[in-house]
Amino acid sequence: MLTNNGAAFEIEDGNEIKNPVKAIRAFCIDCCGGSSNEVKMCTAPNCVLYPFRLGRNPFRTKRILTEEQRAAATERLAKARQNKQNS
Repeated sequence: MLTNNGAAFEIEDGNEIKNPVKAIRAFCIDCCGGSSNEVKMCTAPNCVLYPFRLGRNPFRTKRILTEEQRAAATERLAKARQNKQNS
């Protein structure tokens, strides 16, 4: 059973889903009787959650980075990994 717990959604075992798209996926699985295969074959295309049923945001566009942005992101990631290893 999926319940709305403020900003997060809670599943039967008490785990919280904080990502809204993943919460919608969990809701759709619950709606389809617990079967992820039934979610793929959903017969309710008029449902407002229908585009998100597979756990992806179909309206999200891929980020296009310049070489400078890509280099800066790579450097930040390397620094974050180094800090994580040192702690």
